[in-house]
Amino acid sequence: MMRKIFIKLSLTFFVAIWFTETAEAQKITNRENVAYKSVSAKRSLLLDLYYPDSISKSSKLPLVVYTHGGGWAAGSKDAAKRGSMQKVVAGLTGHGFCVASVEYRLYKKGGQITIKDCVTDCKDAIRFLVKNHQEYQIDPKRIFTFGDSAGGQIAQMLLLSSPDSFPGNESLENQRYETIAGVSWYGPCDFEKTELFNHDGRADFRDRFGPRILKPDHDPKDKLALYREMSPINYLSSKSPPLLMIQGDQDTTIPVHHAHYMKARAEEVGGAVEISIVKNAGHNWRMADGKTPIEPSREVVIEKTVEFLAKHLSN
Repeated sequence: MMRKIFIKLSLTFFVAIWFTETAEAQKITNRENVAYKSVSAKRSLLLDLYYPDSISKSSKLPLVVYTHGGGWAAGSKDAAKRGSMQKVVAGLTGHGFCVASVEYRLYKKGGQITIKDCVTDCKDAIRFLVKNHQEYQIDPKRIFTFGDSAGGQIAQMLLLSSPDSFPGNESLENQRYETIAGVSWYGPCDFEKTELFNHDGRADFRDRFGPRILKPDHDPKDKLALYREMSPINYLSSKSPPLLMIQGDQDTTIPVHHAHYMKARAEEVGGAVEISIVKNAGHNWRMADGKTPIEPSREVVIEKTVEFLAKHLSN
């Protein structure tokens, strides 16, 4: 008799646990156009959040901040909804990450917005999510970064610079978080060493990105300091979180020199930088000659990106 009662109680206990866990598990709806800060009376900057299929109500998710490409002058957070970026997002959420795709202000010729503003905006996006981490179920101690081209430079800056650097909106100050690892697709690492952008060593090479760092009314004596400030390589140290740079060997927009230069600096200072060079690849993983497949394939690059971040999540 006592044995039957014990079995019934045990079954009741385990069924209760099962129902509790099932009730706690929930389908989280992705959130679009979350305003994270105002930049004028008429404009707020927005971000989109992509969640795993099912999480518990008490979960604190690792966050990957995605910063889009476009030369700091074009592009959109909607890049995460299509093509390769959509596949990266799906892979990351499948590994339990939340992904934030961030809108930031863009450079316009003759205007006052510079690359520093792009970086500051994306820093504020992280600060906003950290400040509101309970609402968005984010773990401030597990922040990852990923970006392509201009967004690759921003991703490097977010990863390597301290959380309190590049202050922006006063309401988002003093937010503490930890960056764990990051991936940059064909993003530049150093603006000061302009020859890194000269893919074929031509004598008439022109610095194309300087105007995006310097405001029209800048003081010429500040140029070097401003170039250095926006160069991720200057934030690299032995204590930096791991960075993976994936670059095409035939990229004429952001040449492969950047990956090799960053790797060399990492070896000097004891930093954790890995590089992966894609053969026959131009910018955006295009076939450089229009006919020879890139190696490894775009699909493998996507897998490597997701696996690198997931590896450091498990670590």
